[in-house]
Amino acid sequence: MIEQTPAGKGLVLVVEDERPIADLVRMYLAREGFGVQVEQDGAAGLAAARRVRPVACVLDIGLPGMDGTEICRRLRESGDWTPVIFLTARDDEVDRIVGLELGADDYLTKPFSPRELVARVKAVLRRTAGPPEGARTRQVGPVLLDPERRSVRAGTEPVALTPTEFDLLAHLMNRPGRVFSREELLASVWGYAAHAGTRTVDVHVAQVRAKLGRYGGVIRTVRGVGYTADA
Repeated sequence: MIEQTPAGKGLVLVVEDERPIADLVRMYLAREGFGVQVEQDGAAGLAAARRVRPVACVLDIGLPGMDGTEICRRLRESGDWTPVIFLTARDDEVDRIVGLELGADDYLTKPFSPRELVARVKAVLRRTAGPPEGARTRQVGPVLLDPERRSVRAGTEPVALTPTEFDLLAHLMNRPGRVFSREELLASVWGYAAHAGTRTVDVHVAQVRAKLGRYGGVIRTVRGVGYTADA
């Protein structure tokens, strides 16, 4: 089933099988000027993501037919790095980590504040809006980051990162050698306070390191403090 409202700030795809929740999310996003397309099962959601090219996807995990994590996995495998926010009743840390490891950008559990969801969507879109004027290419050791193209190379190999992973790496590389606490990174990259849980930072750092391969050591853990980027 499809319900679509005219896009102003871009189209957000919401895949949610509980109609009252889908209607609530659609209403709040539409108020903020987003177009909204709603799908109520996994297969239709995946097809819509590929067809309409939304600016962001809000995915429930517990969907009929194909769950939200499988949608995210298939998008990432096909090279689609559209920002993904999971919205789910599952509040177990293992579920959250699995979702993030699949390439999701954020995670909210039910019951949730629709205003917070809108804020999370806006935050992830700010991270993909492009670099500020005069943004420069950054290099730490063999890792080269181009803010204008939003591209990363590790040695001679291109590295595919989610929008959040890219901005986390960029934030660290912007001040190489400077140690950032998890709380600072959560506030600066994700745009919300540490009460949301700093484990998100650890998972994303692990993902970036894995994608950088043998150059993943460019992100160094400072025990008891946080993370830094250095050669």
